[in-house]
Amino acid sequence: MRERSDRGQAAPSVRGGLLTGLLRTARPKQWVKNVLVAAAPAAAGVLFTAHALTRLALVFVLFTACAAAVYLVNDARDAEADRAHPVKCRRPVAAGQVPVPAAYAAGIVLGVLAPAAAALLCPPALAALLAGYLVMQLAYCVSLKHVLVVDLAVVTAGFVMRAVAGGLALGIPLSRWFLITTGFGALFMVAAKRYSEAVQLAGNDGATRALLTEYTTGYLRFVWQLAAGVAVLGYCLWALEEGGVPHTSVLPWRQLSVVAFVLAVLRYAVFADRGTAGEPEDVVLGDRALALIGLVWAAMYALAVADW
Repeated sequence: MRERSDRGQAAPSVRGGLLTGLLRTARPKQWVKNVLVAAAPAAAGVLFTAHALTRLALVFVLFTACAAAVYLVNDARDAEADRAHPVKCRRPVAAGQVPVPAAYAAGIVLGVLAPAAAALLCPPALAALLAGYLVMQLAYCVSLKHVLVVDLAVVTAGFVMRAVAGGLALGIPLSRWFLITTGFGALFMVAAKRYSEAVQLAGNDGATRALLTEYTTGYLRFVWQLAAGVAVLGYCLWALEEGGVPHTSVLPWRQLSVVAFVLAVLRYAVFADRGTAGEPEDVVLGDRALALIGLVWAAMYALAVADW
């Protein structure tokens, strides 16, 4: 009788554990990626207006909901494989904290509500982008993550779509250099993460994503080095392109920001080269030097936009 009583008392904690597990499965640390929706408005100098902040907050929430839906479905599908991974085995679904059916149900609910809300509250182009993002990421979970190179392209496209969403939300035209720098910068971080996973789990069969066994570390190193070079080139071309506009600022902040941007890429490449470039937000926030360089770059970028 005592055991039954104890089990009955344990029910509330199980429910709390389920809700906490669902939240953890939605990857709160990954939500920082959705700040990319503010990149285009910030570059255009229209970020700090009531209309822009309100619209971008909505887009941020909708992207977060779509991403959470994808994470829930992905973890439900990969529960068995994640249990064999030294780190992913701690994920709530793999650890048994969240039942697989519950993860699927929560993912489906978010996956339906987010696009529906976008269709009602956002411009048609933005609603279509969000729906496309959701379809592409779910296709990635089902099959595309098992296709060489395509898996890198899909994850990279997710970053680019976040950046494009901010422009669509406010009707801001996006320059070719913005798209090139964003796209190849994202590919740099994605390939660096894959390279780090391959290095850390080399020779540990069955403990990593299957596709990593088909990539070589040399190939992944080539990809992140190539992407870093193109991203730097794209940013330099943007910074040095005058467009016929005369200088009115105290210093050429746009050109000077190249130094900070290159230093940030070089610093990030240190972790990529060591095979310790895991989640981009962990790398950026976990290294004080890189965070400081990022703040300096952001300050120069802001001064260039403000033409101070």
